[in-house]
Amino acid sequence: MITLGAAREMIAVARATGREMGLKPLSVCVLDAGGHLLAFEREDGASPGRFEIARAKAYGAVMLGMPGSAQMARAEAQAYFMAAVNGAFEGKVVPVPGGVLVLRDGAVVGAVGVTGDTSDNDAAVAVAGITAAGFEALA
Repeated sequence: MITLGAAREMIAVARATGREMGLKPLSVCVLDAGGHLLAFEREDGASPGRFEIARAKAYGAVMLGMPGSAQMARAEAQAYFMAAVNGAFEGKVVPVPGGVLVLRDGAVVGAVGVTGDTSDNDAAVAVAGITAAGFEALA
């Protein structure tokens, strides 16, 4: 289980890491294992639509049990499958890096979605936040 305190720590560290890396303004979303929102922050200067993107990155990860990088590979190999999945989830999946699974003892307990910079940088700051909060990350 991810507590609200742990979710806030994930966000704070992800944002701080982004600032250290000189990234564009980030938006960070933390979902629990059921895909429900625990916490979200959008940095000054980030576009307002970033909430939906961050949530969709995390939602796809937790609902499919695979990080955004694996979803992107699947979309490239089987576009029809990811299109069908996105239809089943009412368009709530963005299959690119930046949706990172949060694990505790190997079990999925949630996901973090980050958007604002390149997808690979988004994933890197998500991993930093997850590990700082004492969880394992699968990007």
